[in-house]
Amino acid sequence: MEVEIPKGLSRDEFEQLVIEAIDSLPQEFLDRLENVDIVVESVPTRAQLSQQGVPEDSLLLGLYEGVPLTARENYGFVLPDKITIFQESIEAVCPSPDEIVQEVRETVAHEIAHHFGLSDEALETLGL
Repeated sequence: MEVEIPKGLSRDEFEQLVIEAIDSLPQEFLDRLENVDIVVESVPTRAQLSQQGVPEDSLLLGLYEGVPLTARENYGFVLPDKITIFQESIEAVCPSPDEIVQEVRETVAHEIAHHFGLSDEALETLGL
């Protein structure tokens, strides 16, 4: 069944896609999501682009900011890690509603993988 989602989703509609993407993850991953906030923003800030080495005219679909589980030692009493999913960036690269749904799922999974300590290179090697 094809999902009918218009371009230019409302923030609530887009956040619902993110929630559904999170809920579709295997339970063993959900059980290990510790001290992480997942938020939606329209576009990345200049500071976020700069910190990631991304040119300002490029699109960033999602961003993990924090300490991966594999790097945590004596970890406690800290602010949550943050995963940001960028709505306008995703909508800009997805010409169809189905592609928006798929890209949200892939971006959420990709950023959560960073929380678990997987680098972009490792994800690429795994075909993710």
